[in-house]
Amino acid sequence: MNCRRCGTPLEKPGDYCLTCNTANADAVVAEFGPDRAHLTLLDEDDVVGETTVTTRPEDRERLSEVQLRNFAGRVADEIRRKRPETVYAAGEREPLRETRAQLHHEFYRVPDGGASDDAGAAGDPSDDDREPDVSPVVRWVLDRRGDRSLAVVETPPREKIGGSHSTLIGGRKGRKAVQTVAEHPHVKKIVPGPIDAGGTGSRTGLRAKATRAGTNGNVRLLLRDGSSVQENRIVTTAMDRETGERVREDLNEALRDAELQDA
Repeated sequence: MNCRRCGTPLEKPGDYCLTCNTANADAVVAEFGPDRAHLTLLDEDDVVGETTVTTRPEDRERLSEVQLRNFAGRVADEIRRKRPETVYAAGEREPLRETRAQLHHEFYRVPDGGASDDAGAAGDPSDDDREPDVSPVVRWVLDRRGDRSLAVVETPPREKIGGSHSTLIGGRKGRKAVQTVAEHPHVKKIVPGPIDAGGTGSRTGLRAKATRAGTNGNVRLLLRDGSSVQENRIVTTAMDRETGERVREDLNEALRDAELQDA
């Protein structure tokens, strides 16, 4: 593949061109398996390349901590070569989570089941113009790339938290849940709500869930710890319920990755 701007041959498809400082892929879709990650490189709605990163677990069952970190590091290096605006990821949670931690790109988790649900709509006439050989995960991403982009909030996560109530239930885990939500690029502000101690007791420890978006695109972060419940308002950059639901799905995936929701 050659650079789309200056024609310089690229070492790998979708690489950022260092000759004329041009990106040749604006998004990467990473699909993680237990011992491999398949990367699909997108430029707008076109697939411009694919590559696979593999590893080999020593015990043939799961990666050790060092192997996991090294595997994720190789995937992250491949993504950095492209300098994409956005990364979409699906599949095995551990390597996905570790790769996300090593990158500083806008990063979206494709919701579990979302890709397969969309793949079931293959009979839709609008499918005729789509890439015929892409995976359900890539098709899910392509279906949403035409949507209006949401504004990205540059405010540091700690500065997004405010309001008249400063106490959070759940101690360290409660703070982790709010921090996880605050790190999302489309969250503008989190306003902690009052604590209701009259709920039903739970033995599962703190659980967190983003609730259904309102007509203005905002959602609520529901924290439940034992008999205490706290509803926190999340102000997003979404403009309506549909785009707010996209943010909500993303937040719940992040909370699951942080082990604050039941899988």
